[in-house]
Amino acid sequence: MTALTVARPARFGDLFAAEWIKLRSLRSTAWTLVLTTVFVVGSAAVAALADVRNLAGGASGRMRPDGFLPFDAYPPAGYLTLMLVAGSAGALTVVSEYGTGSIRTTTVAVPARGSVVLAKAVVTAVVWTAAGAVISTGSFLVSQAILDGEGLGVSFTHPGVARALVASALLAPVCGVFGVGLGVLIRHSAMTMVSSAFLLLMLPMLFSTSRRWSADVNHATLFAAWKRLVQNWGDSPDNLEYTATVPGSLAVFVLWPLVAVVSAVVTVRRRDV
Repeated sequence: MTALTVARPARFGDLFAAEWIKLRSLRSTAWTLVLTTVFVVGSAAVAALADVRNLAGGASGRMRPDGFLPFDAYPPAGYLTLMLVAGSAGALTVVSEYGTGSIRTTTVAVPARGSVVLAKAVVTAVVWTAAGAVISTGSFLVSQAILDGEGLGVSFTHPGVARALVASALLAPVCGVFGVGLGVLIRHSAMTMVSSAFLLLMLPMLFSTSRRWSADVNHATLFAAWKRLVQNWGDSPDNLEYTATVPGSLAVFVLWPLVAVVSAVVTVRRRDV
């Protein structure tokens, strides 16, 4: 008499492990993380060195900046690159399977498509949170070590440092998870990469902060929200532009990946692969 073995449905832990194996097995994953870390931390070092040279080349009576210099520890050029890489990497976890057709095998093995999307999002969030923490901490330590030579370095307990460090660490997973959701919604590699670059990098530049409606759109973008969270100075009374609020910027950090993933889960349940 032959006993029948009934396969149990895949649990979320199984899906997480499967997605982790997929990501870890790619050589490009390690290289992407290492090169991105080196580039972003290096950009912080370059910004700090430039500030030191400017101070050394100035007049003896030149006023020195006071306190934490976030534009040295967290230069926009380096973190724009981080946003682009993390968003693209998150999208590739999805569109690569659509491109090769392996997504059909995945959906046959796991009919709960929404759970697959969530597993991809969680794995992406974990990997890029770890990478973001290393990059953010490294950027701060390197920049402050250089600035110490001019007596401008500060510690982790200095006002404004903790918020800037955490916001910069979370920027990578936020963009990565957003990329996962965008990849599910668009499914095509080229279009997904272009859309990710436009929404994350170019959209904020299209809207100025001198008019209320335009400022509202600008403040709703991830790059603008990150800049506000990193900023450690108050709004000047002479400022003619509209300034984002810290709570509003935190909300942007939460809503972008949340809306993207929820939309992806709803869409993937209703659409054929």
